[in-house]
Amino acid sequence: MPIPLIALAISAFAIGTTEFVIMGLLPEVARDLAVSIPSAGLLVSGYALGVAVGAPLLAVITSRMSRKFALQLLMGVFIVGNVLCAVAPNYSVLMIARVVTSFAHGSFFGIGAVVAATLVPADKRASAIALMFTGLTLANVLGVPFGTFIGQQFGWRAAFWIVSGFGVLSLAGISVLVPNRHDTGPAGLGHEVRVLRDPQVWTALAMTVLGFGGVFVVFTYIAPILEQVSGFSPRGVTLILVLFGVGLTVGNMVGGKLADGALMPSLMGILAALAVVMAVFARTSHAPVAAAITVFVWGIAAFATVPPLQMRVVEKAAAAPNLASTLNIGAFNVGNAAGAWLGGLVINHGHPLDTLPWVAAAVSVAALLLTWFAARMDAPARPLAQSA
Repeated sequence: MPIPLIALAISAFAIGTTEFVIMGLLPEVARDLAVSIPSAGLLVSGYALGVAVGAPLLAVITSRMSRKFALQLLMGVFIVGNVLCAVAPNYSVLMIARVVTSFAHGSFFGIGAVVAATLVPADKRASAIALMFTGLTLANVLGVPFGTFIGQQFGWRAAFWIVSGFGVLSLAGISVLVPNRHDTGPAGLGHEVRVLRDPQVWTALAMTVLGFGGVFVVFTYIAPILEQVSGFSPRGVTLILVLFGVGLTVGNMVGGKLADGALMPSLMGILAALAVVMAVFARTSHAPVAAAITVFVWGIAAFATVPPLQMRVVEKAAAAPNLASTLNIGAFNVGNAAGAWLGGLVINHGHPLDTLPWVAAAVSVAALLLTWFAARMDAPARPLAQSA
C-alpha cells in the first residue's frame, strides 16, 4: 500500500479520537463548566448533527477544489475546531467548537476514500479504503482510552490539545505525502449532483443505512446488555469494548480484502454473517465467556461491512464520486441514529434487553435483501431467445 495512505489513516485516527473521546470525559466537562451530565452528553449529539449537516455542505464548498487541497482545508477546519474546544471558556463555546470540528468529519472521510481508491490499482481499492478507516478503528482501541486517561489526569482540555497536535501532524502528512498527480481535477457541483440521479447510488446509500444501522441497535445499549444480561462489572464492560474495538480493526481489513476479490458477493456474505452472529448473541449474551467471544466476532463482522459499503458508492458514482462518497459517510451516521432509535423503541415497549440482537439480526437481513436486489440490478439483461 502506498505511503500516502498512512497520512490518511493518521487523519482518520485523529478524527475518530476527537469524536468519541468526549464520552469518557463527560463528568470532567460537566464539573468544569458547571452543567449537568445530560447537558454535557449533548456535545455528542451536537457533533453527530454537525457531521450530518456539514458533510454535504462542505462537499458543495469543496466541489471545485482539487482533492488534495480540499483535504488540507478540512484538516485545517479540524485543527481550528479542536483548539477552540481546548480553550472554550463556557459550554456554549464548546458546543459551537464541537460542531465546527464535526464539519470536517464527513467530507474528509468521503473525499479521503476517493483519494485512497485512486492511489492503488482497481483490484486494491477496497483494501486502500479499509487502510484509511483503520485509523478510525484504532482511535477506538487506542486513541479514546489514551485521550480519556490524559483528560482525567491533566484536565479534559489536555485531550483536545493532543488531538490538535495529531491534526497538525495529519495536515503535514497530507501536504507532503498525498500527490496531486492522482487527482482527476474538480468536476464541479453540477456534475457531482447529476451523478445522484442514478438510482443505484441511492440504493447503495440505503444499503449503508441498513447495513450499519443494525449494528447500532445493539451497540448503543451494549453496556447495559453486558452488565444486566451477561453479568459483567463496569470495568469488565470496558475490557469487552476494547476487545470489540480489536474486532473492528480486524474486520475492517478483512472486509477490504474480501471486497477487492468480489464486492457484492462479499458484502452479501458479510451481512449474512452479521445476522447470524446477532442471532447467536441473543443466546450467548447470558454467559460471560460466550458473550465476550461473540462480541469479538461481532466486531469483525460489523466493520467488515464498511469498506465494501463505501466502495460500492464510489464505484456507482465513479464519474464524480466526491459528493456521493461524502453522503455515504452521512448515511453511516443516519444508520447509527436510526439503529439507536429502533433499539430504544423496543426497550420502551417493555421488551427485555436480550431482544435487541434479534432486532439487529432482522435489520441485517433487510440489508442483505436490499444488497441482493442491487446486485440483480447490476446483472446484464438476458437476451431474448431467438425463434428457430
